[in-house]
Amino acid sequence: MLLDFTRTAEEQIANYTAMHAYMAELVARLRIEPGDSLLGEVVGKHGEDVTDEELIGFGNLLLLAGHETTSNMIALGTLALLRNPEQLAAVRDDDEVTTSAVEELLRYLSIVSQVGRHATTDLAMNGHEIAAGEMLTMSILAANQDPELLGRDAGLDVHRKPVPHLAFGFGPHQCLGQQLARIELKAALPALLRRFPSLRLALPFEEIDFRVLSPVYGLMSLPLAW
Repeated sequence: MLLDFTRTAEEQIANYTAMHAYMAELVARLRIEPGDSLLGEVVGKHGEDVTDEELIGFGNLLLLAGHETTSNMIALGTLALLRNPEQLAAVRDDDEVTTSAVEELLRYLSIVSQVGRHATTDLAMNGHEIAAGEMLTMSILAANQDPELLGRDAGLDVHRKPVPHLAFGFGPHQCLGQQLARIELKAALPALLRRFPSLRLALPFEEIDFRVLSPVYGLMSLPLAW
């Protein structure tokens, strides 16, 4: 709900307040009994060095940046492969394809499609003058489809030698969780396809409901059959 831009400001505030309250209650429980969860590990090992608000922020970040992105990548990646049966078969049957397939899906889908940055110096780009301090919006999706990077064919190709895509950002702003995301995708996609070898869409592609008014591209649902 927090990433659904169709919601009103009042709904967004209420959703954020509810999530903050949930995380605050979780942190309070972990202070008493840390357990073996990730947040629990932080509390158990560094509890005196972090405040409740820091732990709440940590939990919120894990939920939004860690769960939302990876879960949508799994769903969208599954859909993309279902629409390309030969490439699906390669991911399902050939372990050597897994790494290139994951990198290609990350590039092809670019689920966080744009980011904002401030120019730190005056610069010129493609004939445009940009002053230091100006706000820029960069299209990760466009960069990951760049013909100079890919040639004329930017379509999905799980056999493509991995190219330097920007799905996780670049430089000091790269996603800290990118290696965990890769591990999850490398495990989830082949396992799903092998567990359900007859997996197929349960309705026509044109009827699938995409989540487009959101900073994270994804699906409202992915009805499947097998």
